[in-house]
Amino acid sequence: MSAPVLGVLAASGSDVPLSFVGLGLVLAVLAVLAAVADRLALSVIPLYLLAGLVVGEGGVVPLDIDTGLVETAAEIGVLLLLLTLGLEYTPRELATGMRTTAVPGLLDAVGGFVPGFGVGLLLGWEVEVALLLGGVCWISSSGVVSKVLADLNRMGNRETPSILNLLVFEDLAMAMYLPLVAAVLTGGRFSATVVSVAVALGAVGAIFLLSLRYGERFSRLLAPASDEVLVLATIGLTLLVGGLAHRLQVSAAIGAFLVGLALSDPVRARAAALVGPLRDLFAAAFFLFFAYRIDPATLPGVAGWAVVLVVLTSVTKFATAWLAAARDGVAVPGRVRAGTVLLARGEFSIVIAALGASRPDGAELGALAAAYVLMTAILGPLATRQAHQLSRWWLQRRPAPVAAPAG
Repeated sequence: MSAPVLGVLAASGSDVPLSFVGLGLVLAVLAVLAAVADRLALSVIPLYLLAGLVVGEGGVVPLDIDTGLVETAAEIGVLLLLLTLGLEYTPRELATGMRTTAVPGLLDAVGGFVPGFGVGLLLGWEVEVALLLGGVCWISSSGVVSKVLADLNRMGNRETPSILNLLVFEDLAMAMYLPLVAAVLTGGRFSATVVSVAVALGAVGAIFLLSLRYGERFSRLLAPASDEVLVLATIGLTLLVGGLAHRLQVSAAIGAFLVGLALSDPVRARAAALVGPLRDLFAAAFFLFFAYRIDPATLPGVAGWAVVLVVLTSVTKFATAWLAAARDGVAVPGRVRAGTVLLARGEFSIVIAALGASRPDGAELGALAAAYVLMTAILGPLATRQAHQLSRWWLQRRPAPVAAPAG
């Protein structure tokens, strides 16, 4: 913004320049945290989350920033994370992988949902609110998982397709879960719920078929374009498809993921390189804003139950990812990496918890969900960073094979 414009804003009492100062300070802190994480060879996600707690509502050094602007940036960050994840694969690879994911996906649903639902009932909550806690504990964070895979350079690893297939299975399941639970909360009619679920699944299928049928044509159209045209077209299409998917009661993230699938080489590689820096910027906003909205004062009262849920669901999530990777022929180190990276919960869990805000037990649900998600969002990146140590321990404790007798 030019100096004359800033002068006019200052004279008119506008807070825009002050907002720039606040956002500039936040970005500077995030840059320092990213440098520290690089220096220590760690994922930066836990540091971003802790920074959000410090400067957020009820934090030690609360900052008054334009939350509307940061929230929009955070939502774009999730879309760009899933876009870059989709750029790593083709529609045919996804279709092949999804055929082998049904059994692990169903086990994942049971292992994640049942502990949360059971704890909700033990706390004496309404059944409807307990159903929401089950959903909070079920769904892994596509945003956190994508960022961890990018930070640790594991996008091309042998186990990554197994991780990806489970994430897509969960997002597709959410297309059915969210309309169903919304109907339960509002007492909606069964027929309306069926229509909502059918529209959501139909939208996912239509986007997938369009990417499979016309993706290569679209890529050939963009191939001769300049970098400026390519990045504008890619991000514009991502926001468009993500927004339309959300309007149809489907995860906007899965819409962005399917846009990435639609692009083929050589456009795929160019788009990934161009979008990468923007992804990192907006993803930082997502993780910061995620923790910014959590009041630290609400966490101690629910920390015990949150730890119980973290332990139970981490075991079931790890086992599910291990099984999915094993069915794809991945070796033990890859199975361990898959199990640890899927531990994190995030954006979807918070959305689900928010559905119960107006219920009598809504405030307690929100606090427990916040504590649980924060713990898993920190545990997941740290655990996957140490996955090689876990796999080495596993291999060492296995008995050595007995050699066949000579002769």
